[in-house]
Amino acid sequence: MADYTGFVEAGEAFVELLREHLTPEPISKRELVSLCSPHESENNQLTVFLYQVEEEPHSDQTGFSQYSIDMQRANPTRYQLYMLITAHSKAPTHLKEADQYRMIGAVIQILKDNPVLEKKYLNGSILNANEELHLSVERMSFDQLIKIWNNTAAPYKLSIVVKIESVTIESKRTRKIGRVSDVEISVGHKPGVTS
Repeated sequence: MADYTGFVEAGEAFVELLREHLTPEPISKRELVSLCSPHESENNQLTVFLYQVEEEPHSDQTGFSQYSIDMQRANPTRYQLYMLITAHSKAPTHLKEADQYRMIGAVIQILKDNPVLEKKYLNGSILNANEELHLSVERMSFDQLIKIWNNTAAPYKLSIVVKIESVTIESKRTRKIGRVSDVEISVGHKPGVTS
């Protein structure tokens, strides 16, 4: 189980996957793929931006599990992360659109070839958790993408949404449990039985 740093570690691992496969073509340098807002893309050609976090709907995360001989810890919670991937072309105006299409096409190809993030990209608590992070392109309408962009006056740029599944955050909530020290067993007579 990852610590509270699991979200940033998952984002960094995903960026590392993209950097390895996108450079030197269609993006010339690793540093041009960044974990940041698409609105702060001065020197970036591809931005990865966490814009939504959801608790996974089909996992049982209630209750406690044994942590030590006299301690229980609340069960961890699994989350889905939604990352907005945006292409920012530095090409001349007449080549800009084609350049952005190439970058997004390459990202989709990477996701299809790598549906699970390999351990070599993971670090920190998410690596120690020994769990698989699954990647997929999320189906989004153009209207939904525009809504994500509408919080600023910046013009819309070509984007897709990638879902990272099964980021588990452990709980710090614990409770002490007492050990059984006495057991009392009583034997009673069954009704209607005489001795």
